[in-house]
Amino acid sequence: MTNGTAGTIRTVLGDVDPATLGATNTHEHLFQVSPLLPGDDLDDPELSQAEAADLVESGFTAMIDATPIGLGRRPADVARISAAVGLTVVASTGVHREAHYPAGHPMHTVSVAKRTALFRRDLTEAMPISDDVTHPTERAVGPQGADVRAGLIKCGIGYWSISGFERSTLEAAGEVHRETGAPVMVHLEHCTAAHELLDLLVRCGVAPYRVMLAHADRLLDPGLHVELIARGAYLGYDGAARARNHSDAALIDLTEAVLAAGGTRIVLGADVARASRYLAYGGMPGLAYLGRRYLPRLEARIGADAVHQILVQNPRELLTWAH
Repeated sequence: MTNGTAGTIRTVLGDVDPATLGATNTHEHLFQVSPLLPGDDLDDPELSQAEAADLVESGFTAMIDATPIGLGRRPADVARISAAVGLTVVASTGVHREAHYPAGHPMHTVSVAKRTALFRRDLTEAMPISDDVTHPTERAVGPQGADVRAGLIKCGIGYWSISGFERSTLEAAGEVHRETGAPVMVHLEHCTAAHELLDLLVRCGVAPYRVMLAHADRLLDPGLHVELIARGAYLGYDGAARARNHSDAALIDLTEAVLAAGGTRIVLGADVARASRYLAYGGMPGLAYLGRRYLPRLEARIGADAVHQILVQNPRELLTWAH
């Protein structure tokens, strides 16, 4: 175990006791710039801070910032926002699915060994101010002068596919996970290839119970979800307010059905992820939608104890560094 971190959660302001982690939004982005979202950049520190403050006001005390390498991470600003608004933030290292890195992007030339080194640096030393993977940059420093480090490895795969680019990331994630015990989040496209992804991660040395499958709720299939939870994985339900995919009512039905079948390893986020959906940037519905509008409906259906497990207990277990 690197740096003696077993049994703690690594945040942008330092390591914390898991028992102190409160209600956690397990999938958001304070900053993100991607060619898949042209003109929808989250890149203004003051506006992102205002949105984070709104998240806190809505009842959340912690979040995962799921922006990985090369997509506009601003770790020093994330740490400053964390301190300013009283929000515990777990930042991400890793590399997203290949579609976020167009032809010619330097990440296409980065080997498994180099990816491993980048992930290890972010987790155990410091995240860089700039994500230029070809040239070393200054270390990100938080408001108290400490190095800003990531606490989670973010990966991604395509729709019923795992490209060579994505496989390289997963192999690097496995290597660094074995060294550190850091948890792994994987973006799925509509929950496809979930079993295949877990099989690959197991071969790379990552047990399913150390994995969060993001966007699992994009496929409303309680039977599949119970299977994945039975393998040990945590399922990220982050589709609230996405009526083009399914209604909030359908997501609540899914949650109730999975819980009734014994699948308790669910975590909750919103993955708002773009300027046109942040109130502070002039969009809607904003980060506070989850707490103000979705959670009351969910709690009315499944009860306060189940909501506490989803918001507090499960994130504590997922985010704790341990083998």
